[in-house]
Amino acid sequence: MAIKILTDSASDITQKEAESHGITVIPLVVNFGEESFRDGVDLDHNGFYSKLIETDEFPKTSQVPPYEFEEYYKKLTENGDEVLCITLSSKLSGCFQSANIAAEDFGDKVRVVDSLNVTIGQRILIEMALDLISKGLSIDEIVKIIEEEKKHIHLIALLDTLEYLKKGGRISATVAAAGTLLNIKPVVSVVDGEVIFLGMARGSKNGNNKLMELVKKENGINFTKPLSLAYTGHSRNMLDKYLEDSTSIYETYISSGKVLPIHTVGCTIGTHIGPGAIALAFFAP
Repeated sequence: MAIKILTDSASDITQKEAESHGITVIPLVVNFGEESFRDGVDLDHNGFYSKLIETDEFPKTSQVPPYEFEEYYKKLTENGDEVLCITLSSKLSGCFQSANIAAEDFGDKVRVVDSLNVTIGQRILIEMALDLISKGLSIDEIVKIIEEEKKHIHLIALLDTLEYLKKGGRISATVAAAGTLLNIKPVVSVVDGEVIFLGMARGSKNGNNKLMELVKKENGINFTKPLSLAYTGHSRNMLDKYLEDSTSIYETYISSGKVLPIHTVGCTIGTHIGPGAIALAFFAP
């Protein structure tokens, strides 16, 4: 009997990555007006940002309904295996609720965990669960550990533009215009499952400094646990500049022969922050 991990595409784990790690990823649906696409199946991250830039339609994502979770549970448990389902934050989507409703008929065969996070914050919790599975822990032990460890995840991001926050109704057109004129870069985080503003920085250099300050505020990064960096859009230039500015934070990790894990942010968060953003997710010491 094995433990299978099920998650949603808000984790930004691609279908190819999922296959290589034995994970199952349920795609959310992203809608551009009348057009609907399964995230990561019909529309990859590059395709999403192309449409985001080219169209005037503001995209919307749809949660996964209970019956879809139920179908995946049936398939994954048919050989007697157990399922650990890790969803994006219940404060950002109804996926956690759908997953729980569907799990009611499966008893102890299915456990559902609210990551209280999204994108790479959700990803690193899943990576921790995979490591615990490889060590032979029971599903009860794994759930207990990740429920505690998720409290120590920090996801912070530096945005390149206010335009998409304006389109999504999060800020006014006046604030967005003023921010653009002043080259303002917002810094956001996921705290207790919700996206919050941490502050503003003028220019990318100050923005990178702000990210470094926030990492130091949490006493640095626990490099013995999963971490991830990510960017939005087609170019990783902003991320490369951040890494150049913050060499001191990662030099020990890199000098040990490890490669920093870098991924792309998909539609769930990319819709609201737009291209050119960078993000970092880590466990605090």
